[in-house]
Amino acid sequence: MDIKNLSLLKDGSETFLTALGKQAHVLKCEKGKILFLHEDTAEYFYIVKSGWIKLFRETLDGTQSVNDILGKGNAFGETALFENNVYPYSAEAVEASEIISLPLKLLKEELEHNNKFSMHVMRHMAHQRHQKDMEIEHRDLQNAPQRIGCFLLNLIDRDAHGAAKIDLPYDKTLIASKLGMQPETFSRALSKLKEKTGIHIKGSHIELYDPKQLIEYCCSHCSSEFPCKDLLAQK
Repeated sequence: MDIKNLSLLKDGSETFLTALGKQAHVLKCEKGKILFLHEDTAEYFYIVKSGWIKLFRETLDGTQSVNDILGKGNAFGETALFENNVYPYSAEAVEASEIISLPLKLLKEELEHNNKFSMHVMRHMAHQRHQKDMEIEHRDLQNAPQRIGCFLLNLIDRDAHGAAKIDLPYDKTLIASKLGMQPETFSRALSKLKEKTGIHIKGSHIELYDPKQLIEYCCSHCSSEFPCKDLLAQK
């Protein structure tokens, strides 16, 4: 993976990117590996090279609140720069993964001296904030089957036409946590989604014979046209 092509690092200076490349380290993580804990002192930020990384916080009774689950190409830990140099969440590998560790110090220096890069990072974080706002909206306005439907729509290949085949990227229990529901609620909601939209479910494999039907069921309770706009345009 060439770090120069990563979304977060766009508009970084050549000097900065070269320095990052020299100090980059690939870490191999087994499933369940804790990379750091909430409020640990932060020295590095990370890029997912392969696998899936869960970002979460824990309550005093040990209950986890899943903040996000990140796949290939996604960065995490960089926001510690704006959180008094401590991580605002914990990070765990939810399957065997490879991640690239990069010094936060270099990122901070580039932000201080490269205005164009600073503006890009601000836009990047604003986009992430918008995505989180949409997740909050979905929890407020959509029922559980509709939330699962939106999750599936985001997994559809944008270049696909007509029927779509999806393999769930990680465990259903983890998907339930990401969507803000209990595993038993997720199972019932997935069955209801099947009834309402005609999707076919076999284990972790899902087939959508008519994505438009799923879009119409889910997106009436969503203020965003993404990803539905592109899919409808293919009809």
